Amino acid sequence: MSCPSPGIKSVGSGDPQRIYDCEVCKDQGGLLVRGDDGREYWRLCGCLERKKAQRLMRSSQMTDELRSLGFRNFATEGRPLCVKSAYECARDYLKRFEEIRATRRNSIALLGVPGTGKTHLLVAIANNLIAKGVSVLYFPHVEGFGDIKDNLDLMEEKLQVMKSVDVLLWDDLYKGRKEPTPFQLECIFNVINYRYLNNKPIMVSSEKDVDELVAIDEGIGSRIYEMCKDYTVIMQLTDLERVNGQELNYRLQGA
Repeated sequence: MSCPSPGIKSVGSGDPQRIYDCEVCKDQGGLLVRGDDGREYWRLCGCLERKKAQRLMRSSQMTDELRSLGFRNFATEGRPLCVKSAYECARDYLKRFEEIRATRRNSIALLGVPGTGKTHLLVAIANNLIAKGVSVLYFPHVEGFGDIKDNLDLMEEKLQVMKSVDVLLWDDLYKGRKEPTPFQLECIFNVINYRYLNNKPIMVSSEKDVDELVAIDEGIGSRIYEMCKDYTVIMQLTDLERVNGQELNYRLQGA
């Protein structure tokens, strides 16, 4: 039985003037149902899962545009092989998430040039996980550190959330500055090391490849590599695709 949207006036049992979020359970979280034995039992209402997913989506800090991204609206036709591989990798990661989430190698990294759909695929995973009741925090590297710098009083609170959330989506790691600041490296290590030690999944997109991540900071890069080892895709063209002049960055296609 479906739960109508908020704002529909209640009719029937309860206060006829009250507007309920859920017309099925009248915002009680459950309702009495009669079993085959004739006895009444309390059954949780489906609106609880819907409300939980809504709370998780709000706390994920993703924009409305990001919330609309999924696997169905990700185009692979005519795209390079690595894009198709990233798509399959992301789908497989989502499928096996519950199986691997408590292990050391429970994470995913999509690395390489911009405009290849790395963020789209990771957000698609995030949206599906949120729908299943898994908490996800979206952290865009440049904007995220900008927010921390603007409000240092909330830095510890922000870092704690990044460490404790079920899944951390770190988008465009090391984007922006040519070299990360010591402050940024300290914050990144603080979060990644905690999640590494406690087997808490991360999803990482970056324009850097594995060797570059390790070169920037070996402690951070090696932990990311180990956690994402089973699910890492480097976005680069094959030799044949280069010869044929295929474009990897879809934003430049037709330019």
